[in-house]
Amino acid sequence: MRRGGGKSTYDRILDMALMLFSEKGYKGTTMRDIAAKVGIRQGGIYNHFKNKDEILEKLVNDMMKSSALLSLFDSLDADPQSYTKGKSVLSKIATTFKLLSFDPKNEALFRLMIQELFRNQTVRDLYYEKFYQENVKRLSSIFFRMMQDELIKSSDPLMLANEFFSPLFFYQLQVILLKTDGKSTSSAVTLFEKHVDIFWESIKAGNDYGGRTSTLF
Repeated sequence: MRRGGGKSTYDRILDMALMLFSEKGYKGTTMRDIAAKVGIRQGGIYNHFKNKDEILEKLVNDMMKSSALLSLFDSLDADPQSYTKGKSVLSKIATTFKLLSFDPKNEALFRLMIQELFRNQTVRDLYYEKFYQENVKRLSSIFFRMMQDELIKSSDPLMLANEFFSPLFFYQLQVILLKTDGKSTSSAVTLFEKHVDIFWESIKAGNDYGGRTSTLF
């Protein structure tokens, strides 16, 4: 029998585990805590997951696979001419980061990931390979095509992708920290657009800033 809006026990375990992990921390959450939130016996969890580590790995893996950012890159890849839109492509990426900062589930996953990056090798590997490296590689490919069409100045596309992404991660963290403390995020959310404006001005063809990009980070 399914409860919780039609969700399976498997999905409810993941939902409750995510909520508890993000609130109490991974180490501070027990399998008994998760079972109580789901409304099942503790032994019932083991019908779906062999241990807490497997739940964590599933949550982080799903985050990487279902990332709105990866979906955006998929849509950009589906249009061979998307790179010709130049600045608007970067604006879409920055907007995606900003919107994810206000998505409750993504916020919980982000908090969980930040907590576990320094504790869990599996989380580090998933983050680095499936999220950071993949996104950097895909953006660098877009920058390379922009360079070929002389939309932007010739440079190292991988370095450009890293320089574009780094401030966005930082701004996303700032927004989530402000929300956690119940503070206004109005000043922080404008940084995403400002970063795109300054970054694009520094790399577009025809500008000369001494061969270096200039960002807000």
